[in-house]
Amino acid sequence: MVLYTVNRKYESFAVARLKSLHIDFLIQPASDTSINLFFGRPECIQTIRFLVDRPLNRISPEEDFILGAMLGYDICAQCERYCKRKKTTC
Repeated sequence: MVLYTVNRKYESFAVARLKSLHIDFLIQPASDTSINLFFGRPECIQTIRFLVDRPLNRISPEEDFILGAMLGYDICAQCERYCKRKKTTC
């Protein structure tokens, strides 16, 4: 799965390209001028639909951990990030 933050002016191009390649995707507003574009395998995108129902800066530490793992981030780094967000020592 991929998360791509892009200027809104490229949204129609990105959507057309993903549709033409039959790649599942989800668009989430990121700011007034940008969007978060998640794309990848259908099961990943379906999970993101359940998990990320608000701006990314408002998701819980647990949701952030899962999202990072789904995006392929280093698990040890995700653990450190989680502990910092929970303000605990790991």
